[in-house]
Amino acid sequence: MTQQKLIETLASKTGYSQKEVRKFIDTMTDLITEKVKKGEKVAITGFGTFDLGKRASRRGRNPQTGEIIHIPEMKMPRFRAGKSLKEEVR
Repeated sequence: MTQQKLIETLASKTGYSQKEVRKFIDTMTDLITEKVKKGEKVAITGFGTFDLGKRASRRGRNPQTGEIIHIPEMKMPRFRAGKSLKEEVR
């Protein structure tokens, strides 16, 4: 499902305009991004948790030259599905 299709579906189910739904979704994603970027955990009960993980530094290989390179440690966003979502999907 694309973001536009999600907006259309939510608008038809809630009676809000597509413009209002788009503003809500944009605000929600911006807020989640802001909090995770600061290292905070965002938990939506029954749906899941967004948080910040770390990927350790490691050695890699340049596929074109075969040269061994160093890949630095990096932060990455994570999503862990909540119990209710897991049960619904099974």
